[in-house]
Amino acid sequence: MSDEIQQAPVDISGSDELEKYTLHGRRQIRQLLEELMEHHALIAAHFGNKQSFVTALIGLSEDEDSLFLDVSPDTSINRRVLADDRLLCVTQLDRIRIQFALSELQEVSRSGHNAFRAPVPERILRLQRREFFRLQVPIAHAPSCILNAKGVDDTPRQVDARVLDISVGGVALQLPTAVAEFVIGGKLDDCTLRLPELDPIPLRLEVRNINHNTQRSGTELLRLGCQFVGLSRSGENVIQRYIFNTERERNARERGGI
Repeated sequence: MSDEIQQAPVDISGSDELEKYTLHGRRQIRQLLEELMEHHALIAAHFGNKQSFVTALIGLSEDEDSLFLDVSPDTSINRRVLADDRLLCVTQLDRIRIQFALSELQEVSRSGHNAFRAPVPERILRLQRREFFRLQVPIAHAPSCILNAKGVDDTPRQVDARVLDISVGGVALQLPTAVAEFVIGGKLDDCTLRLPELDPIPLRLEVRNINHNTQRSGTELLRLGCQFVGLSRSGENVIQRYIFNTERERNARERGGI
């Protein structure tokens, strides 16, 4: 499941800012639910105290007043869902975050299989804010980020990290594990982002997550999820231009135009 789906649900209670991203029209909501079914979109269904399971929409009732969701293969989860009587569903469609709440849940039999039945939600959040859009960088582009970090012996050193994905909010980087020390919440000053055919961007980064990955060859690599701190308007514009141009090229290839 993608990182976007795994993220915690957005708190929309009392948020005027998010209201403009919310669908209320019954016809629009039904159409969006049908698109989720057509694309077999995986849904993270959150309930209780930070619990969740993976599900999918499997149908609408004939009167289109109710929807059906796959139950969890874990019957204990299904019992807790029914006891909680509320699901907060998060998914993604065409890189747009979709979120909706369900209540009045029932476990029913549908076409010989168990399913959750719930009234169609009265509103759905359809969120395409720029910071949620992350571009998976083509390997051929080979963008990089020069980090000013500290080595394992606490001496300053520059590290050349490969860019894996990027948004106007942050960047995911890959680098060898032993080149430097990083901590979650640590700040990296005076870094430089280098995107193909564009001006270098001076950056300040905050490390938000750290993961260790072992390649098939046995090589250990470090993946850093970093947030931009105080990104300049000019830097933001360069990143937006890179994302736009890369997506345009990718879409043209998929249509057979390149």
